[in-house]
Amino acid sequence: MTATFETQRAALAEVVAIPVTPFAEDGTIDRNTHRVLLRRLIDGGVRTLTPNGNTGEFYALTPEERRIVTELTVEEAGDRAVVLVGVGHDVPTAVASARHARALGAPMVMVHQPVHPYVSESGWVDYHRAIAEAVPELGVVPYIRNAGLAGARLAELADACPNVIGVKYAVPDAARFASFARDAGLERFVWVAGLAEPYAPSYFSAGATGFTSGLVNVVPAVSLNMIEALRSGDYPAAMKVWEQIRRFEELRAANASANNVTVVKEALSSLGLCRRDVRPPSRPLPASERSEVAAIAAGWSL
Repeated sequence: MTATFETQRAALAEVVAIPVTPFAEDGTIDRNTHRVLLRRLIDGGVRTLTPNGNTGEFYALTPEERRIVTELTVEEAGDRAVVLVGVGHDVPTAVASARHARALGAPMVMVHQPVHPYVSESGWVDYHRAIAEAVPELGVVPYIRNAGLAGARLAELADACPNVIGVKYAVPDAARFASFARDAGLERFVWVAGLAEPYAPSYFSAGATGFTSGLVNVVPAVSLNMIEALRSGDYPAAMKVWEQIRRFEELRAANASANNVTVVKEALSSLGLCRRDVRPPSRPLPASERSEVAAIAAGWSL
């Protein structure tokens, strides 16, 4: 019997939250705070969680820490949220992470963009195929940041691996996204706008049905308001939310997104929810910039 992955596909057509990874004073993962933050997301209405995403500082975590983050998320999600586990690095590491996710009961994995200076299109297919074939029971979601990748390559991958069911597309070009999705098969995959709320309206207009979010860590209701507006086709309402979060997202995107995670953790810190600590190559916000982030977060929390 061929798997249909209906639950997984539905979970991608949502606000796909990328939880932060909170650190304790000694630099280790603050497990208790992590659980509290995850419960806050779920209690706030979030139904899809991506442990080990970029907002979770995936590349700054050790293999053991990535396993801990996955385990905590699966435990807290229970039957209230669907877990999409971030995997990546070399193929054996990614496969081991995907199998760990499967053993815990997670139904999907997101494959991070290959970190390699030389990525051929056929090599991109081979990389994702090796991971997808290792966990045929799981839904697989490539995370695409390569503007040069052709949609036909994704179709080729899915021909070989029918468990490739969705795409996190994170090329900052809505026209390119529209072309890529149609070349790959618009109806074949669930398309997730991988650049969060700022790009969600334009990507939804071209066929996306979900979007990722780091901002959702701070104020789940704002992200949920946007997706409800987009689902109903109310783009003026969606753009009102866009205007509400614009400055916060500009701060995250500044300097080639150097403070992407930092701004989110600063907002959480200002609300007393976790420490502001991030790991290199990220860095905490200077004191001169913290007050603006705190003011934005305070305004949302009213």
